Amino acid sequence: MAAGAFVFPDLATFNFFNATNLLAANTSNYKLALVKSTWTPADSTDEVWADVSAHEVANGNGYVTGGGALTGVALSHSAGETKFTASPFTWTASGAGIPAWRRGVVYYSGTLNGKVNPLVGHFLANASDVDEPTTTSGNTLAVSPNSGGILTASQP
Repeated sequence: MAAGAFVFPDLATFNFFNATNLLAANTSNYKLALVKSTWTPADSTDEVWADVSAHEVANGNGYVTGGGALTGVALSHSAGETKFTASPFTWTASGAGIPAWRRGVVYYSGTLNGKVNPLVGHFLANASDVDEPTTTSGNTLAVSPNSGGILTASQP
C-alpha cells in the first residue's frame, strides 16, 4: 500500500526550514505512528507529537505506542533540492489485529530545535480519505513513503 500525499503543518514547515541542525539530527529518531479518524489535523497549531498522540491507535496486537522507528532515513541536498525519505515500515498484526487507522504521522522522537517530539507531517492512509481497515492477525501492514519521498523542497 502506497501512502497518500504528505501534508506539512505550518509550524512543522517553519521548524524544518529554520532548523540549524536538521541534517545533523539523529536519523534513527524519526518515527511513524498511526492515528485514528478522531484526529482532525490543525495544521496551524499542531506542532508536537503531544498535540496528536491522544488519537493514536491502541497499543498491542502488533502495534507499539509511539509508532516505529523509521529506517533508511536519508536527508540530502543537491541542486537546490532538499529531500527527506525513508524505507517502507512494516508491522505484523497479531491477536485481534492492528486497528483501523486514518493517518500516518511522522515525528522526531526527542528534542530538535528546542521542541520535544516535533511533528514532521502526516498523510492519509489512502486516497479515499476513509479508514484503512483492521490488519488481521498474521498479516503485514506495510506503509511506503510517497514516491516523491516524505519531503522534497526546492529553493526558489
